[in-house]
Order: sequence, then C-alpha cells, then structure tokens
Amino acid sequence: MKNKIGFNVLAWSAAVSDDLKPIIDRLKTTGYDGVEFLVGAPDEQAYKRIGDHVRSLGMETTTVFVLGPDENPIDPDAGVRAKALDKIKWTIDRSYDLGAKLICGPFHSAFTVFAKRAPEESEYERSAEVLHKAGDYAQQAGILLTPEALNRFECYLCNTMDQLIHLLKKVDHPHVKAMFDTHHANIEEKKLGDAIRKIAPMLGHVHISENDRGTPGSGHVPWDDAFSALAEVGFDGWLTIEGFTRNDPDFANSIGVWREFSQPWEMAENGLKFIKEMGAKHGL
Repeated sequence: MKNKIGFNVLAWSAAVSDDLKPIIDRLKTTGYDGVEFLVGAPDEQAYKRIGDHVRSLGMETTTVFVLGPDENPIDPDAGVRAKALDKIKWTIDRSYDLGAKLICGPFHSAFTVFAKRAPEESEYERSAEVLHKAGDYAQQAGILLTPEALNRFECYLCNTMDQLIHLLKKVDHPHVKAMFDTHHANIEEKKLGDAIRKIAPMLGHVHISENDRGTPGSGHVPWDDAFSALAEVGFDGWLTIEGFTRNDPDFANSIGVWREFSQPWEMAENGLKFIKEMGAKHGL
C-alpha cells in the first residue's frame, strides 16, 4: 500500500506520557507506520520525549484535539474566539514537539456545544476567520490542519462533507484541508463513496473507524464503498484507526463510551490486517 497506516493511542490513554512507550514499541512491531496522539495533557516536556521515542523507532506521528465551550471558534464573543486561536496554536506547538506534520479533529467549533438551532452563516464566517489564522501559524510549523465533520450528536456546525466544504472554501488556506471519518460518515452521509469523491480535492486525512468504534471490519460500515472510492480518487495520505475503549475512564466518559467494543490489541492487530486486505482488494 502507498498509504501509511496509523493507530490512535486513545484506545489506551488520552494522556501523552512515558507510559505509552511500550505501547508505541509494540505498535511498531505490529507493523504500523505511525501513532496518533490526543493533544491536551499539560506536561509539555512529555510531548518532546514521546516525539523523540517515536522518531527513534522510525515511525511518524499525527495528532488530534478538541475545543471546549470557553474556547469556541464560533462564539459571538471575540474573547472566546481569541482563546480558541490560542488553544489551536498551543496544540500546533505540542504537535511540533511530537514531530507531527498533521493535526485532525473537530476544532472548527467546540465539542458537544449546541445552540439548539441549525448552524448560521455568521458561525461559518467566525470559524473560517479563526481557522485561517491558525493555518498561518501551522504553515510556519510545517503542519497541515484537517478539521473533521462529526455526527449530529457531537456537533452541529459540520456534520457532512457538504458543510465541511462550505467551511473550507471560506477558510481558503493551503494548510487547512479536510478529514474524513468513516464512523461519523456512516451516520451522516447517504453513501460513503459519494462523500469521499466529493471531499477528495480537499482531503488530507482519513480515520478508519467502525460504526460502534470497535475493530474495523467487525461492524456494518460499508467498507468496500469507502476503500474503492479512496482508491478511485487516488488518496495517498494516512489511514489511521480510531477506536475507543474504557481503558481511560475519564476520557471514555467525556465521549459517551459506556461499554467495551474491542480490546485495544485485538483492535490494533486485526484492524491493521483488515486495512491491508481492503487496500489490496481495491488497489490502494
């Protein structure tokens, strides 16, 4: 496969710490090209240590993060939007420490913060302004930002590729592209293949995630539709597994994970095998 395959360590922990080193070592042995980390833990030196460790193994990193209600890019209050930009810049700095060249996540707006109405054009405008400034900062660090559309239960600004395209056209920055997540698309899109073809010119990152957040290939996501479309559009970026468990209870509680879907290593080992099989089948 020309695509690099990554695994998000949120299956074990939301913290970036030395405790992840044996997990990273085993992911290398399993056959992964890279590791994805949540940026949020406050120990800034840990990001440098883990980044150095990943590099020593010949692996690469990507990162993901979310914004809270006090740092919402679409808030009418300019002070709150300024905090959003500051948080994004801090995340870019920590991602740089990790050696990451790509950041993903729903940072176009605050996670699970709703207005009890449909999104308004002024909110897209405010989000685009923040993301364009963030793109300038990311460009200096050599990092690509890839905002993510989430399902309707986790955000309202961008649920679909149509909405994400609408936003990104307003952002109009070479270092701000799009992310496609099969879990969210399975809920919000009519056809995964059509959604991938639509977002293809802006597509920078892909999360491979099952309908229940368990092991890819074990559920009902229409994988043939997704992989055939990725091959058709010539996507050559990361295919990163994002699956969740209750290993980190605080994080699990924050995203509504109330039961075990798959054990982390079962997810990592069988998920990698599944991606390689699907890649071979569809010519990725």
